[in-house]
Amino acid sequence: MVTPTARKARIDDLAEADIGVSLVVSAWRRLRYSPAFLVGAGLIGLFVLLAVAAPLLAPHDPGLHLLENQVSRADNTIPPAQPGHPLGGDQYGRDLLSRLLLGSQQTLLVALLATVIGLGGGLVLGLLAGAFGGWVDALVMRVVDVLLSVPSLLLAVSIGALFTQQNRFTVILAVALVQVPIFGRLLRGTMLAQRASDHVLAARALGVRESAIVFRHMLPNALGPVIVQATLVLATAIIDAAALSFLGLGAADDSVPEWGQMLGGAQDVIDSHPQLAFWPAGCIILVALGFTLVGESLRDALDPKRRR
Repeated sequence: MVTPTARKARIDDLAEADIGVSLVVSAWRRLRYSPAFLVGAGLIGLFVLLAVAAPLLAPHDPGLHLLENQVSRADNTIPPAQPGHPLGGDQYGRDLLSRLLLGSQQTLLVALLATVIGLGGGLVLGLLAGAFGGWVDALVMRVVDVLLSVPSLLLAVSIGALFTQQNRFTVILAVALVQVPIFGRLLRGTMLAQRASDHVLAARALGVRESAIVFRHMLPNALGPVIVQATLVLATAIIDAAALSFLGLGAADDSVPEWGQMLGGAQDVIDSHPQLAFWPAGCIILVALGFTLVGESLRDALDPKRRR
């Protein structure tokens, strides 16, 4: 077992070895010895593996009411754990383990697509504001300020409620639009910091075109914090997407399960059968924790001011 004293000595050795190496190599050396990063990466890897292999691992079709004959509304009973159904069934007689496994696909896919779309929109806004400045910067930032003034979950619910027919696309779009101002403001700040850097000033003095300065000198050096933020935002996206499905703003068809939808459906029987809410809630918490640990570890490793 590695003691805190030995870990600190190892980090001090890494600080000395960082001289003359790139930031990426230096960050990776630190991440390898970060317990938080290893735990977070392990959780993410486990859930991604389960999501990819879910069709093979799921013992039954998640939409079939295979145990319906064991459901009793009068006695408020649901199928217990039994051979072939390790976690039992839900209040409709569907296999709970199969729904959890297939639900991981939907939850992670929705969060990932929402983050990618939000990152793309934020890059456009941040690039416009940071590259041009002036009235363009002022206009973009006022729009961003208005969006950031509303709590993220409330904004996502408001956007999702605007659609007459809710489905997974509306959940993705609602969560993505909430993330756009976050990425936009962050990229704008890092772009403005790059505008005053020595290498950008030297490029301008040499007569390099403004477009080349923006895309070849400013943007690549400004993306680091944005990528780290994307890892952290993934955790928020998972929670927001689950919250929208919990509130009934996700897909109406529950034959294709999603963790937030499962959590919402369990509210009617949570007093007598809390396990129906415990399993999807536990999965949401663990995968969100994994992305948070990885994101915080990346932030500490890439930011010299935060290194310990």
